Amino acid sequence: MAATVRDNPAESRYEIYDGDQLAGFSTYKLTADTIAFNHTEVDPAFSGRGLARQLVIAELDDARRRGLAVRPFCPYVREIILRLADTYLDLVPEAERERFGLVPDVV
Repeated sequence: MAATVRDNPAESRYEIYDGDQLAGFSTYKLTADTIAFNHTEVDPAFSGRGLARQLVIAELDDARRRGLAVRPFCPYVREIILRLADTYLDLVPEAERERFGLVPDVV
C-alpha cells in the first residue's frame, strides 16, 4: 500500500499514512512567511521503510510551494536538507544556515 502525506493544520503537523493507519508525523510552528519544523517521528512498527524521509521531503516540497522559509529545528529535517542540499538548502534563509549547522564544508 502506498504511503500518503497530509498537512493537519489543526494539530500543526504533517502526517504520513500507510493506507488508513497513521505511521508518523512531523510537528511545526507556522507564521506568515516561515515554517519551523520541531520534531519528526515514525512509529517503530513502520520503521525501515523510508517513511520519515518521504514525510520530510513532502513537507519541504509543500513549504516551497507555499513560499515559506524553513527553520529546521528537528535534527532529521536538517539531515535531509544537508543530504539534498542542491534541492532544499535554499529554503533555509542564508543568514540562519550557520545557526542550524547548514554551512557547506570548505575544502
